[in-house]
Amino acid sequence: MDLRNFDLKKYNEEAETAYGKRGEIEAMADKLHRRGYNNIVVMGIGGTWAEWHPVVHVMRHYTDLPIYLENAAELCIKKDKRFLTKDSLVITASASGNTKEILEAVKMCKEKGIEVAGFSKDENTPLAKELDYLIANPCGDCEHSYLMFFMLALKLLNNRGEFKNYEKFADQMKNIHKNLIAAREKFEPEAAKIAKAYAKEPYSIFISSGTLWGETFLFSMCILEEMQWVRTKSVSSADFFHGTLELVEDEVPVFIFKGIDEYRPLDERVEKFCSRFTKKLTVIDIADYELEGIDDEFKVICSPMILTSLVTERLAAHYELTTGHSLQFRRYYRQFEY
Repeated sequence: MDLRNFDLKKYNEEAETAYGKRGEIEAMADKLHRRGYNNIVVMGIGGTWAEWHPVVHVMRHYTDLPIYLENAAELCIKKDKRFLTKDSLVITASASGNTKEILEAVKMCKEKGIEVAGFSKDENTPLAKELDYLIANPCGDCEHSYLMFFMLALKLLNNRGEFKNYEKFADQMKNIHKNLIAAREKFEPEAAKIAKAYAKEPYSIFISSGTLWGETFLFSMCILEEMQWVRTKSVSSADFFHGTLELVEDEVPVFIFKGIDEYRPLDERVEKFCSRFTKKLTVIDIADYELEGIDDEFKVICSPMILTSLVTERLAAHYELTTGHSLQFRRYYRQFEY
């Protein structure tokens, strides 16, 4: 199937590169384990914070080790940083390597004598030069980041004796990208239909829970708001009934991304409500997408990878076509100092 603005050859090359980082990632996890730590502090902002969200969410299911997911800008000015010490394992990422808030947070840690591990596109970025432990990640698509972030996180837990099926998980991740291509192909006609129907709407609501929440927040803000100038509201399935429900009307588009973790009943509750009060309901259910060669026990971990391939990648491409607004054009973001 022909996928709009999708370079299959480039994707497969980047997929091979991303999975090829497995050895480096595992070696870094081993070094960090030997170094020792009493908590993990993950720093991100915007889309990077959103990509780390499901990783931290999953880690907390397997460990009672304190794990903090911090907004880098807030962390820099937060008064109470008692959790951030030389005994912390600090992890971050910036694809560009020059995200202002990430750099400031890393430099703050370094001034306190706290080591930082992270991901950046190559060894020459400003961030890479500040990191004590680096994985060079030249791959662009979000699912590559999710894959590498999860491999690091789950290998760290494996070294603690907590995620005991790490080897099986990592071996099966050889199959993830071919499944994500299949998911794209299955969703492509639906993506075109959705975009034609809703890309020019004045306001849309995006809802999810649990492992999908970070990607939902990323898509609505970093893709539709930043790259398409589409006005959105993202809200968790749990919080939907405490405010946002009052904005649901017949002509208001509502998108529900249904997960497959323990929070799925919350998504179903929202779906039941919205099916009564809007004519413009779109439900994208992760359960509809199979993962050949990957055991069911790992499907929740892969669920944000599936969602990003469907919406951040395919749906965004069709929004661009329908709105006529390039995904590359910004008025303000990174255009000048602010």
